Amino acid sequence: MSDVSGWQGEHQAQLDACGLNCPLPLLKAKVALNALASGEVLKVSATDAGSQRDFRAFARLAGHELLREEVEGEVFRYWLRKA
Repeated sequence: MSDVSGWQGEHQAQLDACGLNCPLPLLKAKVALNALASGEVLKVSATDAGSQRDFRAFARLAGHELLREEVEGEVFRYWLRKA
């Protein structure tokens, strides 16, 4: 897996999935990505620890690019570029 910790850039949409349990953060991210144009970036915030595994696998399987992920306290953040 490539290092996704250093990406800095803008996002066109943001999703707050904090407080939601698996699989809701990923399902809501899929819906949000469907509304974006190819190449646009979605920033997702979640508190579900399982979201790390889920977003990595989802990006790989769906062809999206996981640009960055970070953890701050109990909040996980992901930046996904739509394929």
